[in-house]
Amino acid sequence: MPVPKSEFDELFPCDFYTPAELLDDDKLYTVYEIARLLQDLDPDAELDPNTENVLLDWAIPWVMLYSDDLVVAEPREEDEPGYYGVDT
Repeated sequence: MPVPKSEFDELFPCDFYTPAELLDDDKLYTVYEIARLLQDLDPDAELDPNTENVLLDWAIPWVMLYSDDLVVAEPREEDEPGYYGVDT
């Protein structure tokens, strides 16, 4: 249910890193690693599953928004996620 803006003490601009700002040009990342990086966490940071799910809610739209600036690599193994990187 929507809530009034007045219920919050402070509002921030919805500003995201671009792929070039967030990712190293010579590396590929899973969406889980991208989710951590978008929150200024180490890509290997241990997270509980609920927190990781919330971060994925941010990362998946980010990947879709910047899809023209990204390349995709198929998973190397069947149980592995795909990888994303900066389109250089």
